[in-house]
Amino acid sequence: MGTVGIDFGTTNSSIARSMDGSVELVRFPFLGGSTESYRSLLYLEKAKNKLASWTGPAGIERYLAHESPGRLIQSLKSFLTSRTLLTTEVFGVRVTVEELIARILRDLREQAERAFDAPITSAIAGRPVRFVGAESEADNTYAEGRLRAAYELAGFTNVEFELEPVAAAHFYESTLDHEELILIGDFGGGTSDFSLIRVGPRGRRQADLVGNAGVGIAGDAFDAKIVRHLVSPHLGAGTKLRSVDKLLPVPTWVYAKLERWHHLSFLKARDTMNLLSSVRAQAVEPEKIEALIHLVNEDLGYNLHQSVQKTKCALSSAKSAPFRLSDGAIEIDAAAKRSAFEKWIGSELQEIETCVDELLRGAGVGAPAVDKVFLTGGSSFVPSVRSIFETRFGADRIETGSEFTSVAQGLALKADLR
Repeated sequence: MGTVGIDFGTTNSSIARSMDGSVELVRFPFLGGSTESYRSLLYLEKAKNKLASWTGPAGIERYLAHESPGRLIQSLKSFLTSRTLLTTEVFGVRVTVEELIARILRDLREQAERAFDAPITSAIAGRPVRFVGAESEADNTYAEGRLRAAYELAGFTNVEFELEPVAAAHFYESTLDHEELILIGDFGGGTSDFSLIRVGPRGRRQADLVGNAGVGIAGDAFDAKIVRHLVSPHLGAGTKLRSVDKLLPVPTWVYAKLERWHHLSFLKARDTMNLLSSVRAQAVEPEKIEALIHLVNEDLGYNLHQSVQKTKCALSSAKSAPFRLSDGAIEIDAAAKRSAFEKWIGSELQEIETCVDELLRGAGVGAPAVDKVFLTGGSSFVPSVRSIFETRFGADRIETGSEFTSVAQGLALKADLR
């Protein structure tokens, strides 16, 4: 059937095909309805001597059913630059990160084959300008190589990579009848990527990449600050434990892991659980450590993620929003003000601002020369993120649309042009 476009994201994924400029997105069944956005998560259970897995919407449904003990893993894409975390043990089975990612990609491919009624082995796949944790171009190359290996394990025999903001530009230019110099801002779960591109009507000119830049921070980093300020204090962060005749702080590294979706599931390791049990026995406020143990032991990462997302999304349109996480041993009722949230993410906002300014400066392009700014991805809704671009370019030059699927659609359009 030709080549599809796949946006495998840190948080969400989507897949599309294009025929003569007409794009079709795969819709995935979910809770009695359907969605174009496929959660990039993996739910694992032990089945005899192997691992049974469910991904995306099916993984969420299986996880929520809790029919047997399982392990939920999120944000796997964030591990790709790590040269130390190559494998992990799940229920006694040793697996590589590439194999875990391949389970998600294989399910995406098979769902697309059913939707399009054709075999799929070829894809143009998105990748960030800068992978999470990358400190050099060698790190980016290494991460792309691991991602390619995952695609091959998932049954793709031909994979070409395209920068995600460039893919979003292909989607944007499909709406044009004239030429423009545009700045694309693509905000994912793990990375924020920016590209300056000259575009024009589809088929009348080749998109010309003027410059690109990226930072390994985005939605997950914003989520982490909500966890740090609203959740962790209720789970023992900042409290003390008794050691002989001294009061010592509860280990802080546990809460650093709690803030990162791709590390949260690995807190369930036996050594960590034994440590937490020891901390609970010595804790001045043992009920808070008990709540932390409950969250980790019951694999409540998805519940926590959903609560954080609700609060973050609400703050995009309101000056304050509630936060609630309730599950037996855990009862957290809190509130966040948008002004406080913007202070929490201040350093991340500064990094994004610096990245955009350096891109313009490096390309020798002044803000007045940019015709339009196209923002895509979930964090593009955050008011303090949008204000970065409104301040530099003016609100009248900001465009948005298809925030969660524009990259996949752009990849499919590029495949169609080929």
